[in-house]
Amino acid sequence: MSLNYNVIIERLKVMKNSKNVEGMARFGISPKNTLGISVADIRAMAKQIGKDHLLAQNLWSSGIHEARILASIIDDPKLVSEEQMDGWVKDIDSWDICDQCCGNLFDRTKFAYKKAAEWSESDKEFVKRAGFSLIAYLAVHDKKSSDEEFVKFLSAIQAAVNDERNFVKKAVNWSLRQIGKRNIQLNRLAIETVKEIQKMDSKSAKWIASDALRELTGKAVQKRLRIKASK
Repeated sequence: MSLNYNVIIERLKVMKNSKNVEGMARFGISPKNTLGISVADIRAMAKQIGKDHLLAQNLWSSGIHEARILASIIDDPKLVSEEQMDGWVKDIDSWDICDQCCGNLFDRTKFAYKKAAEWSESDKEFVKRAGFSLIAYLAVHDKKSSDEEFVKFLSAIQAAVNDERNFVKKAVNWSLRQIGKRNIQLNRLAIETVKEIQKMDSKSAKWIASDALRELTGKAVQKRLRIKASK
């Protein structure tokens, strides 16, 4: 049986796990239109489907939490438009869909750096989180871009550290740490940014600075970066 839209939606509904939905809600994931299916199971289904841009659009339009995660996995980044990215990010109502979209799809599009910069300045909680989640994923996945691309993001990070919203401040912290773990040079610049953040008088800024500094100056990170630099 081919996995067309109707078959996929029916299969997802059969896999519904109400207990998992309750558990997800405790981690800040909205139970609305959520079936409680594990990401591992969604990825297994995505392997059966393969890349399918049109199907991804239809799955996203369903509004079902897991269908949207599936859409982010099977969509073809080469076919994703800037308009699609802006449309999807406005629909996002959960941090996990936000991060799945950024790590599975958005960071592989040709608009990734542009959208990261734009979204990081948004007032909307999940759009702003998407900006910083995208920065974090680019720092991990994009092995070819120059340091300058990431240096530009340090000022955006510094400008956002006073945002007390939990889903935003955690993404800001995450992006700062990932930039600082990319190489020795960016580690030094990220630590300099942390020291500037430490001067700010807000709970969010102080938490971000403390958490990021602990990891970026830690023995494990410093050792890995030195080994990487010596190769």
